[in-house]
Amino acid sequence: MTRNTLTAMAFGLSVLLAPMSALASNSLSAEQQAAVTEMLVAQGYEVRKLDMEDGMIEAYVLKDGQRYEIYVGPDMKIAQIKAAD
Repeated sequence: MTRNTLTAMAFGLSVLLAPMSALASNSLSAEQQAAVTEMLVAQGYEVRKLDMEDGMIEAYVLKDGQRYEIYVGPDMKIAQIKAAD
């Protein structure tokens, strides 16, 4: 391969990987998922879905037939609980 081909390939790869790294920083690790799930299950919630949004973990849960959205901060403490519509 020529130097120009390698340069073009490297540039193309960096363009493709940049959005992926941005997504990775806004996603949950397996350890975070396990820790939040364990914490909420211990409090009687049934965890349905976990997302990461604006640096907060957003958990969609059920408890006693009611749906809630629970926001967990980076310190793994519950910042907000609100009933889902």
